[in-house]
Amino acid sequence: MGSAPVLKSLAEPDPGHSHDAAAGRPTRVQAEAAVRTLLLWAGDDPDREGLLGTPDRVVRSSGEFFAGYGVDPVGLLQRTFEETDGYDEMVVLRNIRFESYCEHHMVPIIGRAHVGYLPRHRVVGISKLARVVEAYAKRLQIQEKMSSRIANTIEQVLQPLGVAVVIEGEHQCMSTRGVHKPGVSMVTSRMLGAFQADPTTRREFLAMIGGPDRG
Repeated sequence: MGSAPVLKSLAEPDPGHSHDAAAGRPTRVQAEAAVRTLLLWAGDDPDREGLLGTPDRVVRSSGEFFAGYGVDPVGLLQRTFEETDGYDEMVVLRNIRFESYCEHHMVPIIGRAHVGYLPRHRVVGISKLARVVEAYAKRLQIQEKMSSRIANTIEQVLQPLGVAVVIEGEHQCMSTRGVHKPGVSMVTSRMLGAFQADPTTRREFLAMIGGPDRG
């Protein structure tokens, strides 16, 4: 249950992302040069002492911020367990903290994800649910797309009776620029199968994560 993420080459097409990185991914030298250009554009001197190592640090940090492009979310869920002693109630993982980045401004989205599913025949290690959230969070995106991708991947691989995903995120593109409204959270949800068709099941899930009845 605690195995490492399934890594893949960034040159391979990602089923959860339409871009093929091999079609023109810049070199590290080019990436660092781009950071130098941004520093110059900001009005600073990239050759001053405090900024000499900044291009290297930014590129290395970006490798961590966007590590999700190198993880196959489908592969994370491949190992499942059928010995459940007949357990058929919902499985819920609450308060999965994530850090992501807005694809419009490349500034952070920080929040929590809540994931639930109704097993049909098999269950997956709970750490894998958190890893799927992380795999999609560590990419450029909008929150609506992240919610759909997490739910759709769980449904595709586990084929449960239903999947529910609720994400709460604070977008720094709204809190630190533009309208400057800190403390505002955006809530998105994706309900599939029983969670979409049955209001009682949906309410039970929302009660378990401490959310209001949005049904």
